[in-house]
Amino acid sequence: MTREHPDGGPGTSYPVVPVGRVESPLHDRDAAPRQGDEDAPEAWLAFGAAYGPALRDLAPGDDVLLFTWLDRADRTRLTVHPRGDASRAEQGVFSTRSPDRPNPIGLHRVRILAIDADGSRLHVSGLEALDGTPVLDVKPVLGDIADR
Repeated sequence: MTREHPDGGPGTSYPVVPVGRVESPLHDRDAAPRQGDEDAPEAWLAFGAAYGPALRDLAPGDDVLLFTWLDRADRTRLTVHPRGDASRAEQGVFSTRSPDRPNPIGLHRVRILAIDADGSRLHVSGLEALDGTPVLDVKPVLGDIADR
């Protein structure tokens, strides 16, 4: 970790290690759905063998939040036309879901459809990420606070 600012502000770096990769029929960013609920195809999440214990209590039917690194994003973009529509006024990327942003972290709510026999791959629906996209983390979707 490199610290240029003692307060941990801009210029501070935090290493992130992918735990897996997306296996998807989506290869072309321009042809991919903008959101997972816009006809995204089913996909697989392939995890490194070392992460098997972390996947242990997931089950088909679970909704999870998937965090990805949008590795083909333009990290220099600070403003975008929402949904790529040039007729709309530009907005700051922090007010959009654009993949182009300084730290292109993808957030996807997906449903686990199946888990392969060895437990290292999850079959999911609702994922608009491109094939090969690095997976950073998986977290459960939490219900009401009373359920926790």
